[in-house]
Amino acid sequence: MTQAVAPLKISRFRALWIAAVFSNVGSFLQAVAASWLMLELTGSALWVGLMAASSTIPLLVFSLPAGAIADMFDRRKVLVVAQLTMGTSAAAMAILTALGLITPGLLLALGLLLGTGLAFNLPSWQATVPDLVPRGMVASAVALNSAGFNVARAIGPALGGFIVAVAGAQVAFGLNALSYLGLVAVLAVLARVMGSPDREQTSMRNAMALGVRFARFTPEFRKVMAVAAMFALTSSVIQSVLPVRTEELGGGAGAFGLLLGAMGAGALVGAFTRGPVTARLGRWSLPATVAIVGVAGVALGLVDSVPLAFAALIVVGVGWVWTLANLNATAQLMSPEWVRGRAMGLYMLSFAGTLPLGSILSGWVADGIGAGGAEVAFSALGIVLGIVVVPLLGIPALNDVVTPEFTDERVRYGHVDTEGGPVLMTATWQIDRDDLPEFLEVMKEVRLVRLRTGAYRWRLYRDVVDPHRLTELFLTKSWEEHLAQHARIDDASRSVLRRARDFDRGDGPTTRHLVAVDMESSDDWESLMEAHERYHASDGSIPLDT
Repeated sequence: MTQAVAPLKISRFRALWIAAVFSNVGSFLQAVAASWLMLELTGSALWVGLMAASSTIPLLVFSLPAGAIADMFDRRKVLVVAQLTMGTSAAAMAILTALGLITPGLLLALGLLLGTGLAFNLPSWQATVPDLVPRGMVASAVALNSAGFNVARAIGPALGGFIVAVAGAQVAFGLNALSYLGLVAVLAVLARVMGSPDREQTSMRNAMALGVRFARFTPEFRKVMAVAAMFALTSSVIQSVLPVRTEELGGGAGAFGLLLGAMGAGALVGAFTRGPVTARLGRWSLPATVAIVGVAGVALGLVDSVPLAFAALIVVGVGWVWTLANLNATAQLMSPEWVRGRAMGLYMLSFAGTLPLGSILSGWVADGIGAGGAEVAFSALGIVLGIVVVPLLGIPALNDVVTPEFTDERVRYGHVDTEGGPVLMTATWQIDRDDLPEFLEVMKEVRLVRLRTGAYRWRLYRDVVDPHRLTELFLTKSWEEHLAQHARIDDASRSVLRRARDFDRGDGPTTRHLVAVDMESSDDWESLMEAHERYHASDGSIPLDT
């Protein structure tokens, strides 16, 4: 318990967490009121479904650009704008409903606006956690955020239904709008107290491309995304067909609410027990927790009473939080600060983007074999995922995740108006015949370093006359991007480059840089190279051929 609540001892995290709990309660008030109001306005299940999806559809569209924005600007200020967007949407719903001017189209449009604010909020929110707490507390902080969300899920729907019944949907909308003010106030203070970090300046298109390349050429992060997507696919059945499963067990609306509460209660238990379980299981913690959710899901599909389903869903909630807290914290710790927002945007996309697909597939299966059968089938796949697939992927245990470190301060050396590009870099080695296999293995690592830090093309060439003379070639979009690439070289990548340097048996490997010439301008090339030489002298890069 001490480990689980340790992040709350840090005042800035504690203030943000408390404000987030109230905001999450407001969000559930909003969800209940919006769905109920849409049903009153239209009487259509389709419209109600569209309203429920309005908060998640923008995630599929904006996760990657939202992640890029989280890395291009001060994340705390991005969060303030996102919270104000969501608060404005909720306030507009309250005012229009109170005045009798709300229509189904307006309600849905405002729901999509609120969902857009949420889409831009999540990557910055996730990427901010490591800035608020020490590395060893990141997983506990993620679990506490999950616990706060589940407290809101346990309270919000029932409270929302009561408020709508007694005072009307407009009051629920208004309370949700007010709930954002606390978060805005805390974030505004944090933005002032913690300062505004320096951010790389680039285009939105290039920033998104860099994020995709980071995920693509970082194998461990790619595996985490794959597990998150597969877990979403196999576990989504539990919530998506739970109403039908409740009816199969002879329960009504009250039983359905009770079962939802069971999963929320289990999630709270999971949040406060995650630390010891993760430490005890080590590298088997993720396979085990995924399998636990699968086993509990199978049990849910086989039981014949509501009390037994209640017990199964408590276990589902525990395993759900254990799994997602570990996955989320692992993704955050694997991501260097310069790309963390984009990394978390892609992680959210891999999970949230797969949930609707899993819900649709499980609903289709449930129509054919029943909700219980669908839960058994999909949860059995979850067991296979946990027992077979996750161990084969070799994702490190949370405590063993190697966070990118920068021993030397990353300094951006200035230069005079050098915006040329693309830039072609070459590096040439003379290799002993016996060293060639080992050299090629190291160059596979060098390739990943180049591509995940900014290069968009990479190849290794052999000299036709001398087959043991090899030249590396890679391209970046601009000279500014190449300078930024140097600043992204972490300690592990620096070690890889130094290992590659040691293979040369000639006068030492050298590198050349070819910048595309703008025929109508002339740059200050001496200033350009002065800054660049400092990089090569300090970050383990291959020496310049001067």
